[in-house]
Amino acid sequence: MKISATLTFLFAILPQTAFAAMTEIKADDRGHFITRAEIDGSGITVMVDTGASVVALSYEDADDIGLRPASLTYDTPVMTANGQIKAARVTLRRVEIDGVRVRDVAGMVLPAGSMDGSLLGMSFLSHLRSFRIENGILRLED
Repeated sequence: MKISATLTFLFAILPQTAFAAMTEIKADDRGHFITRAEIDGSGITVMVDTGASVVALSYEDADDIGLRPASLTYDTPVMTANGQIKAARVTLRRVEIDGVRVRDVAGMVLPAGSMDGSLLGMSFLSHLRSFRIENGILRLED
């Protein structure tokens, strides 16, 4: 009984340790890292893009995850591969890939038809403990 009480005491005073989550994404034939992300509780397909400053959502994906893009204000100039456009700033409460989770992620919603698919940019990646590419595999750790 004495050992049990001591163990209970030790567990009570030790700091709670969060377990790290890790996932790996294999590059496709073109070298892109495409995966399924859960954003604010809904799943969409994204391409991981270290060249994107923020998570950039297509209008259509934003609609699919419930951001109501028609009600957003498109007033932030952004440069895309097709030139400059205006996007709407959003904060994504939770972005998760296979258990690797980041909260309160800066994002942008682009106008309808301006982008095919969505990009998972540095506003997500920079909050991870680490991310690295080795032998065609992207490893994410939170």
